[in-house]
Amino acid sequence: MGVEERRQQLIGVALDLFSRRSPDEVSIDEIASAAGISRPLVYHYFPGKLSLYEAALQRASDDLAARFVEPHEGPLGARLLRVMGRYFDFVDEHGPGFSALMRGGPAVGSSTTNALVDSVRQAAYVQILSHLGVTDPPARLELIVRSWISLAESTALIWLDGRRIPRAELEAQLVHDFAALVAVSAAYDEEMGALLSRVIDDEPADGPFGDLVGRLVGLAG
Repeated sequence: MGVEERRQQLIGVALDLFSRRSPDEVSIDEIASAAGISRPLVYHYFPGKLSLYEAALQRASDDLAARFVEPHEGPLGARLLRVMGRYFDFVDEHGPGFSALMRGGPAVGSSTTNALVDSVRQAAYVQILSHLGVTDPPARLELIVRSWISLAESTALIWLDGRRIPRAELEAQLVHDFAALVAVSAAYDEEMGALLSRVIDDEPADGPFGDLVGRLVGLAG
């Protein structure tokens, strides 16, 4: 096996182990055993667990960022719902590793780790703006999108602790949360009001945003 091929194998093995348990609980010996090589050989390719963790994290962050990519077709609500489905697929697949990353793992304070986490958030931010058709977002819109991304992260972390709420409900709720954040901001700002009108005009009554309106009307009645 070539050098790069072996490196990629080790990254894959490490990512699998880090996804099932907190990285703090995974040893180099376990990684070596799972890869079918000796402990010294692991150190031949990576100087330590931190560097291997960061390499695995790079692959995971690339994967997660890619899950925000969605064709610009159809109503926004349906697009966001598909994105949330893929996002929670990732959370499901990498639960302990996702928690360790967001709450702090062996690379706490690492500039590399922090940069990777920020790169995922920025990728999500850019994707959402592109779906809104905005290239130069006003301050209120930037606040909404970044706040919503943080909300998605915290929601996923809380859900992982017991999974007490059906996943599909949370995915729909996060789409509704985005609409609600935009609606509240629209009440204070004409530019946001125009954006909300443009989004709502393209939404079908049976879509995620239409569902939210129906539920709110039901509560008011």
